[in-house]
Amino acid sequence: MAPTKPMTLAVAAVAVLVLVASVVLLCGRSSADQYVSELDQTLSEPATPSVVLRCGTNEERHLNADNPVVSPGIPFGAHHTHEYVGNKSADATSTNDSLAAAPTTCEKDDQSTYYWPVLRLTDGTGHDAHAEGGGLHGNTGEVLKPKSVEIRYEGSAVSDVLPMPRFLRMITGDPMAFTNDYGPKVRAQWGCSNQPGRYTTKYPLCGSATTLRGYDFASCWDGNNTDSASHRTHVVFPLVGGACPPRTFPIPRLRVTVGYDVPAGRPFAIDSFPEELRDPATDHAMFVNVMPESLMNELVGHLNRSR
Repeated sequence: MAPTKPMTLAVAAVAVLVLVASVVLLCGRSSADQYVSELDQTLSEPATPSVVLRCGTNEERHLNADNPVVSPGIPFGAHHTHEYVGNKSADATSTNDSLAAAPTTCEKDDQSTYYWPVLRLTDGTGHDAHAEGGGLHGNTGEVLKPKSVEIRYEGSAVSDVLPMPRFLRMITGDPMAFTNDYGPKVRAQWGCSNQPGRYTTKYPLCGSATTLRGYDFASCWDGNNTDSASHRTHVVFPLVGGACPPRTFPIPRLRVTVGYDVPAGRPFAIDSFPEELRDPATDHAMFVNVMPESLMNELVGHLNRSR
């Protein structure tokens, strides 16, 4: 059956909105004012014991526009493309059982899934120029493959930590930072490999150095839930000084760092919801813990013994 005229007009209107958003991005907000040479913020945290797990750099190019943490069961629910390491099956259809049965790119059989929005060079055409999550949602350009991915679990500076419960789900950062007027959920950390300990919430111009994206996850668990309606209230961030708020318990802090070789002089941007205009402050990441309990216990034992 041929589409009705109102339906045709509606589809056309959506296409125009996406096009306008893309034009604004390329010619407006995400131009010179979104790129900086100076990293204006400093990481100041006490040293804690840590364990690094090797999970590769997504060599098999596991990409999709799903979000199994925030939009389970909804294909293309992210409206932008995510890059994954770890669990090879993670997508909109994922369940605890399917994740636990899947192979992984991580060592020691860590079947957890770690994922974040892709980074693109915006002066060319990507493989998904006409696909959902890509060009149809205003995310254009060639997807850059990560040069490095570090999965690091850190202990607490003030106490022992408890094991994470299996199938714990978390998000860090605010994917709607632009429309939320850069509120308290912003956790974007952009850096350069030649400026350790410094970062910015804008796109850094690193020259020949590696461009870095850092994701710190909350580490104070409510002791009961593996998820919550907001995907945030069941695990919160420590107080100043490192102690957990009342009625929460310290668990290992997950930190993911992703590095890229961005060609000097070429514009780049992350994927985002169309209305967020690919603002660098919207950077975010998600995690589902599918680590075998024996491995989690081993990890926690090392962190606590090393305090």
